[in-house]
Amino acid sequence: MTTKQRAYLKGLAMNIEPTFRIGKQSLTPEFCEGIREILEARELIKVAVLQNCADEPKELARILSERTGAETVQVIGKRIVLYRESKTQKKIELPR
Repeated sequence: MTTKQRAYLKGLAMNIEPTFRIGKQSLTPEFCEGIREILEARELIKVAVLQNCADEPKELARILSERTGAETVQVIGKRIVLYRESKTQKKIELPR
């Protein structure tokens, strides 16, 4: 992913609300499956890390990227933005 594409996705992510929230149970297999499904439908999502989660947001973003095949667009505070191009419902056209 290029810098220009990442900046474009950051701009789009500013206007979306967190779709998922990571709490004290952290990353369960069911949670990761839910992330995969919503990424297929929306392509760009925001995930909030709640106060009661003991894990670091950057580490959670890395693990989520590995388990879902998504790109980490950014991690700001306790917010993670993920992007993965949909195989069936492409909605976001990235700049070249």
